[in-house]
Order: sequence, then structure tokens, then C-alpha cells
Amino acid sequence: MAMTDGEKQALKETMAERAKARKKMTPEQFEQELLDKIASMAPADRAIAEKVHALTKKVAPQLQSKTWYGMQAYCDANGKTVLFFQDAGKFKSRYSTLGFQDAANLDEDLMWATSFAVIGWNDQVEAHITALIKRANS
Repeated sequence: MAMTDGEKQALKETMAERAKARKKMTPEQFEQELLDKIASMAPADRAIAEKVHALTKKVAPQLQSKTWYGMQAYCDANGKTVLFFQDAGKFKSRYSTLGFQDAANLDEDLMWATSFAVIGWNDQVEAHITALIKRANS
């Protein structure tokens, strides 16, 4: 099965991220790389990504900004990705995705959600994302 152009680009970004990680980038360099990634997004995606970034920095300042598979992401002190934001333009989706990885503490019973479609921002969306980030880091 052939890879799509979007998948090929994600693979290239991942390889570049790994090369940079081996160079021991500073937290400030990781932060700038993430901000550059956000700046390159389409306007609608960028607006949501900026809000996710500001909210994550406010609610969970202990998380380190980074890019992960070419996406906006945040990791814990062990370098494990806790949450990420995949803009709709990344794979030409109709919605952006806020996702959580294994390091996130979202476990609930025998099944729980690990990703959420995001197409806009309002007080209700902000409250829901705030609660998810807090819970993921509890």
C-alpha cells in the first residue's frame, strides 16, 4: 500500500524531529519549533492551535512544547507525549483533532475517548479542553 503525500510529509517531519532530539535542543528551541508549526497552519486551524497552546501553557505549564510527527504536542518530564493537536490541513481532514496518548491519565472504566474533533472554539469547548488537560495530568 502506497503512502499518501501527507503521510510521506509526516514521515519526513518525524525523521527531522528525531534528528533534532539527538542534538539536545533546549526547551526554548522546542517551543519555537512548535510556534513556527502553528504559524504555518491555515488561518482557521491556526486560530484553534493558538488557543490550545495558550490553554495548555496555562493549565499544565509543566508540559514541554514540542512537535511530534509534525504536529503540535506537549510531553511530560519523561519526554512522553501527553497530548497533541492535529490541524485539519495536515491530512486534509474536515476537522482538527485534539488527541491524548498513553501518558495521559484519562482512564475511565473499560473504555474511554482519546481523541476529539475540534472545528471551532467557544466557552464550552474551552471548558471541556481545560477539564481534559487537567485530568490528563492528574
